[in-house]
This record gives sequence, C-alpha cells and structure tokens, in this order.
Amino acid sequence: MKKTAIILGSASDLPIASKSIDVLKRLSLPYEIYVISAHRTPERARDFAINARCEGFGVIIAIAGKSAALAGVLAAHTRLPVIGVPVKSDDLGGMDALLSTAQMPSGVPVACVAINGGENAGWLAARILSVEDEQTAALLEMEARDMARKVEQTNDSIRAEYGSEQL
Repeated sequence: MKKTAIILGSASDLPIASKSIDVLKRLSLPYEIYVISAHRTPERARDFAINARCEGFGVIIAIAGKSAALAGVLAAHTRLPVIGVPVKSDDLGGMDALLSTAQMPSGVPVACVAINGGENAGWLAARILSVEDEQTAALLEMEARDMARKVEQTNDSIRAEYGSEQL
C-alpha cells in the first residue's frame, strides 16, 4: 500500500497535521511526517519530491502558512498528487497562504483544501489512494454511511425535541 507524506513547513503546523494523521490512523493508512521548508531547506524539498514515488508514497500533503510555497515547490518536482493545506496566520488570516496554494500555474497542479483544513486533507489523501486500493475504498464507503447515519440521528433528535409548527 502506498504511503502518505505529510510535510510541514514548520513545527508550528503540527496541530493542523495532527488532524490529517487522525484520519489516516482511523483508516489504517500508512504515513510519514517531515518538517521541510520551501524557503529554508529548498534542496531538501526538491530531493524529497523527486524521490517520493520511489520511497513508496502515493500522495503528499503539504501544510504551510504565509506565502505557502511548499505545496508548489513539491508539485514542481513530482508527478504525485500534492494536497496543499493553507495555515491561518495572524497578519492576513490565512488568505495569503490560501491564494499562494490555490493559484498554481498550469501544469503544476496542487489540490487545495480550506485554511487549516488538515482533516479534509487526510480524507482527500485517502480518496486518492483508494483509486488503487479496494480496502481503502470500502472503508471510505463505510465512513460515508456512518456520517449520513449521524446526520439522520441528529435530524431525528432535533425534530423530536422541537417538532414543527404549522402557521
């Protein structure tokens, strides 16, 4: 089974990464986590991306704030899917990271989830890996049914408590 690489631009991104990790663990999907800076360790970022497929990775999650170049740098050096997770910052609220991640040039695609969207990055990585892994696809189907069941239970509970009023 292919692994997911979770790349943090800095250690401060770990709380966002933990949400991705929770999803991958829930689905028993293998992952590895690294801190690699697009600006401070650019050669390391390039080398990681170039070798990621040979190292058994099937998808890369790149988590970074501010100018958020990490996802784009990785995507420039690999043909694996790269999921960018823009991180909220105090100065611009994460909009800088969102736009830096989403506005990639043609031919260098990066999938982009919401600001601080570590959980959805984990789910998207699982969906990407499920294309070639039937067990993961089946787990995702079970998770989708479970989510739908929880919504129905919430609906039933709210309607039971508050009912409806005809005017």
